Amino acid sequence: MTYFTDFKISDPVKRAIQDMGFEEPSPIQEKAIPAILSGGDVIGQAQTGTGKTAAFGIPVVDKVSNDPYIQALILTPTRELAIQVSGELQKLSVHKRIRTLPIYGGQSIGHQIRALKQGVHVVIGTPGRILDHLRRQTLKLDKVHTVVLDEADEMLDMGFVEDIESILSNVSTNRQTLLFSATMPYAIRKLSHKYMNNPKTVTINKGEVTAPLVEQRYFKVLERNKIDSLCRIIDSDDVELGILFCRTKKGVAELTEALQARGYLADGLHGDLSQSQRDVVMQKFRDASIEFLIATDVAARGIDVQNVTHVINYDIPQDPESYVHRIGRTGRAGRTGLALTLVTPREMKHLRSIEQEIKMMIPTHDVPTIEEVVEKQQNTWKNLVSDTINSKGKDKELFGPLVTELLTDYSAEEVVQALLTLQFSSDSASEESGYQFGETGGAPGMIRFFINVGRNVKLTPKILSEEIARLVGIPAESIGRIDIFDNFTFVDVPEDSAPFVYEALRHSRINGARVNLEPAKPRPKRTNRSNTTTRS
Repeated sequence: MTYFTDFKISDPVKRAIQDMGFEEPSPIQEKAIPAILSGGDVIGQAQTGTGKTAAFGIPVVDKVSNDPYIQALILTPTRELAIQVSGELQKLSVHKRIRTLPIYGGQSIGHQIRALKQGVHVVIGTPGRILDHLRRQTLKLDKVHTVVLDEADEMLDMGFVEDIESILSNVSTNRQTLLFSATMPYAIRKLSHKYMNNPKTVTINKGEVTAPLVEQRYFKVLERNKIDSLCRIIDSDDVELGILFCRTKKGVAELTEALQARGYLADGLHGDLSQSQRDVVMQKFRDASIEFLIATDVAARGIDVQNVTHVINYDIPQDPESYVHRIGRTGRAGRTGLALTLVTPREMKHLRSIEQEIKMMIPTHDVPTIEEVVEKQQNTWKNLVSDTINSKGKDKELFGPLVTELLTDYSAEEVVQALLTLQFSSDSASEESGYQFGETGGAPGMIRFFINVGRNVKLTPKILSEEIARLVGIPAESIGRIDIFDNFTFVDVPEDSAPFVYEALRHSRINGARVNLEPAKPRPKRTNRSNTTTRS
């Protein structure tokens, strides 16, 4: 068995690891840390949640000195990951006098410039904002000895390859380059051949699959309707005790507040809580005085509650291992459990990688309609009203004059119906997608979209229909007419899938080209279609 004390790292870093409560390295750490410490370029194939941040963070922090210049650069695809990695490195460097700084869009660039002027040793950032600083000459990378590309496949999916190449051109070629990626597609291999010197590859065997007594389902939801969709799902199911997983601490806080405001018995668990606060929340969950515990993966470590009926992935996990770990928290002690996952169009690829890893297709279910929720909840609402009528609270007397006035103008049936509508329908009546595409010239029951690429990126009807099917989770056969021109394309998709197609494709790439997708404007029918490729 390997321990962190076995690695050839400095005592301050070993003390920091001990402070964090870690003794044994995870598989990726056990393989990657010695390889990185040896000084060569390293490719690590590992998913989020496997400890990869510490796998590169420990050697980086160990190597960085107190000299007042930027010595290490870590590129991440998102601001959330940049903040997360920065936090981890701050903990690892607590006994060394080095400064780390996360740099990302959405934060004041002036604040970042001031922080850089004060002296920073390690910069963690998103490619766009790093490039912005390079153009302003507020960031100097000429003395950087270590570059880390974290979640490289995600960065390439988001179209950052040119930005990454521009950034690397500003760093000395006499550097150590570390690349971590969950998958190794051709574009990643091409990048590694171009910018790395004989890299050593380390990989870990992925864990085996799922708890057999857990029934799994997923729901396609739109980002803008996510809370409403969740409420409909939990209102139409018999949830006795459920754990809801979010990706970030902020997500936990926001979802907890939203559910509490809607009257659900819910509380949140995240890394910022003290042990005593955490104990209070967990006790409420164990004795079922709350029905929903909302948590991040990190905060949920060590939770062992036997009678959890539902695990709900409000945010889909980034990797299959986390998914398996999450859903294993239900279906214990011989009971059956239910694992529900909400999937937005941009997250379909994560769902597909999970399905591939667990070697099964997770069945899809439609988000319940408001009518289905009302039908399911009638008895519950009847009991609520009956309990209130039978209670002896003084508050009821306050409403006497208003009740008399309403019953003078309306029948009792109309008043009760209006009150129930106000209480139980307003939050859920999101009018489904909220998208109004208008008249697009599509066939009956179809929405027609314009796409800004065509034969110029070698697009074919087969490629386009398969890409839409993969990203949106609809059969390729349901896609209607496709007209491909030299520099643009028109495609008809089913009306009920159109919002998902819109959200999925407008931020994607097809055949390597960034896609701009908009509802089509109806045009007069053309008499000559000799320059189109059509699939009906």
